[in-house]
Order: sequence, then structure tokens, then C-alpha cells
Amino acid sequence: MGLGLDVRLSRLFSHTSGNLFGIAVDHFVGYGNVREGGLSNLPEAVARCVSAGPDTMTMTPGTAKSCWPPHVGKASLIVQASYWTPDDRIRDRLATPADAVRLGADALAVAIGVRGNTEGDFIRWLSDSVRDAAPYELPVVAHIYPRDYSDGVRIVFTPEEIAYAVRVGIETGVDVIKVGYPGDEAAFAEIIAGCPVPVVMAGGPKEPTLVGALEQMAGGLRAGARGAVVGRNIWGEQNLEHAARAYAAVLHDGVSPNEAVARA
Repeated sequence: MGLGLDVRLSRLFSHTSGNLFGIAVDHFVGYGNVREGGLSNLPEAVARCVSAGPDTMTMTPGTAKSCWPPHVGKASLIVQASYWTPDDRIRDRLATPADAVRLGADALAVAIGVRGNTEGDFIRWLSDSVRDAAPYELPVVAHIYPRDYSDGVRIVFTPEEIAYAVRVGIETGVDVIKVGYPGDEAAFAEIIAGCPVPVVMAGGPKEPTLVGALEQMAGGLRAGARGAVVGRNIWGEQNLEHAARAYAAVLHDGVSPNEAVARA
């Protein structure tokens, strides 16, 4: 690890709590009807998310190029390198580490699916990105999603599959691993204890209530997670600024979910 990597990682985890609070607007082909929902107006969504004060913002290179200039310096930029759907209808790469550096990013995110026939391709994407990022001392943040094919295809969050996802991140040499909360605090603590790099949580599917989503974050923090990168559970809320402040209160200040919602 060189100085450049140290500097960029320190920007991601710059809050005094040591925890990362990130917002992701990188959903692209998995978003559905782009005329509806929290990302229907992408420039506005980026501006509203940034106004909530996250440590990092993750977005595709095109979004960064067109929507990020007014917000430079307000948060660390993470460029998403890949786009895919869980059923592999679409899967490819949008950006290289060199592209991310040209855009001024502090890190490259690589989202992959594991399990299934295409798992080897995805793991190669990740290992190639780690190798190609090394000359730039650019951190790689792996977003790893285990899939289950027993009834169609779906993303799963069992402790066994989350442990496998984390192991893929370790073995490919990434700098930060983002995975879903497995719903079992003790199991997650065991997984994190065996991981030599920071683990942050995915926001996961849209939760029925904000308190419910925050309870998962609080459980993950107790297990040793170093924060979270959240998408639809923030921009999918009607009052996303309120939701983001509540997340920050849990992730940065360590308050209870109920208190976070009340005071946000």
C-alpha cells in the first residue's frame, strides 16, 4: 500500500467516527421505469443527495461527467465501473480505473454477482480492476451480490452467502467490500472478524419503514461494519433529506434508529 492509496482511503473514511456514510445513484439498467421514482430527475437527485452531507457519492461515469461538477469537493466521488442485472440479461463494464482517475474519483466501485454460470466472468472483472487500479493507487470498492437460482434468480443475504461474497473480495485483493446485511448479527460479526479490509453494508432492497432499514444498519455496526452505502432506501424516500440525516445519525453518531428518525 502506497501513499496515494492511503490518502484516497482516508477520504472515504474521513468522518471522525471512522464510519463511511455513502449514497449510491448508480442503479442504471436495474432501475426500471426511469420516468418514475427517486432517480427520475438524475441531476436533481444527485443535488438532493449531496445536500444531505454524505461522505461519498457513487455514480456511473456518465452521471459523474454531467451531474457532479456543481458538487465537487462536497463528498468523495466513487465511479461505478460495471452494470448488470441479476439474471445476466445485461452485464458489462462502463469504466476503467483510468477513466475514474480522469473524472477525479477517489475510488472505483465494481459491482458483481457471484454464484451461477457467469460467476467466473464477474470475478475476473474484479481481479482485472484491482490489477489495473494499482498503478494509480486507486482503491477498489467491491459491491458483491450472491445469487440464488433455485426459483428463478434472486439476490440473497444468508450468512453463508455473505461470507462467500466477502471471501471473493478478500481473494481478489479489493480495498473495501460492500455486502448486504445477513440478518444475523453474530454471524456477521464472525464474518467481519475474519476480513482484513473494511466491510461496509449495502442498503439492500427498499424496506417498508425507515426505522426498519436503520435497525439493519445499527446491527451491522455492532457487528463491526465500517458504515454503509445506501441507494433506494434514501432516494426512494419521499423526504430523502430526512432519510439521509437519519442514516448519518446512526452511522456517524451511533444513535438508535428511533432517535435518529425523530431528530432528523
